[in-house]
Amino acid sequence: MAGGLKAKHQRLVLLSLALVVLLAAGLLAAWALRNQASYFYVPSEIIAAPPEPDRAVRLGGMVENGSLRTAADGVTIMFAVQDGKARVPVTFKGIVPSLFVEGSGVVAEGRMRADGTFIADNLLAKHDENYVPREMQDMTMEQAEKVVRETK
Repeated sequence: MAGGLKAKHQRLVLLSLALVVLLAAGLLAAWALRNQASYFYVPSEIIAAPPEPDRAVRLGGMVENGSLRTAADGVTIMFAVQDGKARVPVTFKGIVPSLFVEGSGVVAEGRMRADGTFIADNLLAKHDENYVPREMQDMTMEQAEKVVRETK
């Protein structure tokens, strides 16, 4: 026998090597993304078990009615997000989405400060399931159906 491994053993070695490489790539990807994962909290969860300061998280809930205020600089807003059980004060500096209003759903991406205020870097406003385009708001159901049929 002058040539090394049999073909069967070569395939087994290559398969084992490929499996090790695949496992190592998966572990490397998981390690690289460990700090990039953004956990989602609702106000009652973030109050009960706040994340460590400077950890990127998402806070979701409803913008509390009567809580929206704009700072003197014109670009910083303060509001509260609530879930019916708890409320969390939020500060955001930037341009707010056009769907962002009191009483609407919002997901704020940012960090929790030690004083209990959430500092948002990004706001995602959510519309309800009854969304209607502005052009169709004043139409009756029959008129809206007619427009939809005509555009098909």
